[in-house]
Amino acid sequence: EDLVERAFVLGQYFREGLEKMQSPLVKEIRGKGLLIGVEIKEEYGKARPFCEQLMELGLLCKETHDYIIRFAPPLTITKDEIDWALERIAPILERG
Repeated sequence: EDLVERAFVLGQYFREGLEKMQSPLVKEIRGKGLLIGVEIKEEYGKARPFCEQLMELGLLCKETHDYIIRFAPPLTITKDEIDWALERIAPILERG
């Protein structure tokens, strides 16, 4: 498979994993391919503290537009690596 197809398939897998968490903190999850934005509801504060907690767990992401956690993993990421990331994201997003 080529990188475009791979990004589409794995991006969908990543988003579905995030959606399954049904986090009360999350307003919306959107993305294109592996570029994924998780918008935090304003009442839970800005995205930066979430990004800092994830960084402590070994996951690099960036806050953008104050309330969005942006994930932009490399196109070579594997399903196992996405599962690893989801395991670390879940307790952070489910604390609400």
